[in-house]
Amino acid sequence: MVDLTEMLEPYVPYVLGVAVVVYFAYLTANRKKFRSAAVIAISAMMAAVVGVATGSIKITVPATGGYLNFGDTMVMFSAMVFGPVVGVFAGGVGSALGDILAGAPGWAPITLVVKGLEGLAVGYLARRSDNVSMLLIAGVVGGIIMITGYFLFEAYMFGVALALEEVPVNILQAVTGVLVGTGLAQAIKKRYPEVTDLI
Repeated sequence: MVDLTEMLEPYVPYVLGVAVVVYFAYLTANRKKFRSAAVIAISAMMAAVVGVATGSIKITVPATGGYLNFGDTMVMFSAMVFGPVVGVFAGGVGSALGDILAGAPGWAPITLVVKGLEGLAVGYLARRSDNVSMLLIAGVVGGIIMITGYFLFEAYMFGVALALEEVPVNILQAVTGVLVGTGLAQAIKKRYPEVTDLI
């Protein structure tokens, strides 16, 4: 089996650095659309929350070296409450930082892409809605993106048979993310709707 940490670890700082620069360049180019200070502050805060949620509990899958974590709960929550701009940063950069905290930095580059897409999709589908059905649909789409993204990457790196061994773990992670993320997001949107107006 390929050791992703050993193979990809040297590239992690560059990948994360480029992602942060591109994100802030996008915000600068669209500063009239967003309140830049608020977006930057909330994006950084939610990325930190996602990172801690991802790296704090780690149950390794021996077949691939991947691991079960509960970062998806906060990826989905941040995207559902604050929309796609925060969702893509918190999901991608926050989860990649979580990989580093969890001692699996080799996973950070693929996590940056997969969880960033998850946060982007959930944010677009759930923005400005506190309807539980819409939030659940957004979460399910995000979960499918996460499961499919990791499966395709692992199938390429390790082969289909080993990649399939991690699918049930990723399904559990996605379901937990959908249920907890949706519950928290709906509670915040209904009880404190002014939070969504920060951006």
